[in-house]
Amino acid sequence: MANVAVADLPASKPSFTLNIDWSKLATHIVLLALVIIWTLPTVGLLVSSVRDKDQLTVSGWWSALTTTQRTGGGRTLAADAQVLENGVYVISGNLLSEDEQGRTLSAYGLTNNTFGDNPVGTSVAPKEGGELTVNADGSYTWVSETEFDFKRGQRVLYTAQIPPRFTLDNYREVLTSEGIDRSFINSFTVTIPATIIPILIAAFAAYALAWMQFPGRGYLVAIVVGLLVVPLQMSLIPILQLYNGVAPMLGVEAKSYLGIWLAHTGFGLPLAIYLLRNYMAGLPKEIMESARMDGASHFKIFTTMVLPLSFPALASFAIFQFLWVWNDLLVATVFLGVGDNELVLTGRLRELIGSRGDNWEILTSGAFISIIVPLIVFFSLQRYFVRGLLAGSVK
Repeated sequence: MANVAVADLPASKPSFTLNIDWSKLATHIVLLALVIIWTLPTVGLLVSSVRDKDQLTVSGWWSALTTTQRTGGGRTLAADAQVLENGVYVISGNLLSEDEQGRTLSAYGLTNNTFGDNPVGTSVAPKEGGELTVNADGSYTWVSETEFDFKRGQRVLYTAQIPPRFTLDNYREVLTSEGIDRSFINSFTVTIPATIIPILIAAFAAYALAWMQFPGRGYLVAIVVGLLVVPLQMSLIPILQLYNGVAPMLGVEAKSYLGIWLAHTGFGLPLAIYLLRNYMAGLPKEIMESARMDGASHFKIFTTMVLPLSFPALASFAIFQFLWVWNDLLVATVFLGVGDNELVLTGRLRELIGSRGDNWEILTSGAFISIIVPLIVFFSLQRYFVRGLLAGSVK
C-alpha cells in the first residue's frame, strides 16, 4: 500500500455555528419600529416648520422635496398700459406676483374649463381682440393691430409647477410677534416654582411615609395612590372655587401666580409622593439604623443621607413636572387669565393661530420653539431619568 504523506491530505475546514437569539432580535426590531413610529411625527413637524406656507397648505411634509402642481390666476394690465411698437399695439407684463416668482407655468386658459388646454408659448384670442401669449415664467405679450379699448385686464388661469422652497419665515413670524417675549417670561415664572414647590413638599412626605412609624400611614399611602387616578378636569373647578373663596381673606388676588403655583402643586403631589416614597423605601435599611444608633434625628438623616441618595428620583419627577407645567394651557387659562400680560407661551401661540385656526401654518414652528426649553431640561437630567423612574415604580 502506498504511503500518503500527512502534508498531502486536504486540510479540514473549520465549522462555524451561528447562534441567533431570536427573542432578543425580535425585541430589538419591535423597539426600533416603535422609535421610528414615534420619531416620524417629529420629523414631519420639523420639515413642515421650514416649508413655504403656500406649499404647506396643499401638500404633506413627505412631498417637501418634490415639485408640486398648483392652479392659479392673474390679470393682464388694462388698455391704458398699451404701447405702439412696429405698427401694432402691445400690452406686456407678468401674471405672477413677487411672492410667486420661481413658479413654472405649464398651461393656461381664459376660463375655468380651458385653463389647462393651452400650453405655454402658444397664443389664444381673447374676446377683446388680438392674440395673447403666455410664457413659462409668467410673462405675457398681448398684441393687436387695432387699439385696445377696455378698462379691466383679461383674467388668465394657469397651471404652475412649484419647486421645493424652504424658509424660516414661520419662525420669524412667531419670534417677532407682539408679546412673545413676555409670554416666555410668564412661562418661566409659572414653571420653575410649580416644579420646585411640589418636589420639596413631596420629599418630606415621602420620607415620612417610608421610614417614620405613625398611625394611619398605610391609609395615607392608599389615599395617595387613589389620587393618581383623579382627572384634573374633574377637580379643576372645585379647586378654583375654593381658592377664590380663600384668596380674598389672605389679601391675595384671585388671578395671580400664587394660585397657579398652588394648583400645579396639588395636581403634581400624588405622583411625586408615589415615586419618591417607593424610591426611599428601597434605600438600604442598615444605613438608616446606623444613623439612628449614632443619634441622628429624622431631619438629619433626611437632609444628609436620604436626599443625596434620592437625586435620581427627584430628577425624574422634575422632568415630568417641568414638561407638564411648561406645556399646560388649561390650568394657566383658568388660574392666571388670558390678558396680554398674563398669557403663557402656549396661550400666546393659541392667540397667534387664531380662534378658527386661520393661521395654523405657524403652529409647526411654534411647537418647536416651545419645546426648546423642555429639551434642554430633559437632556440635562436624562442620565437620572431611567434609574429614578424604574426604582420608584417597580418596587
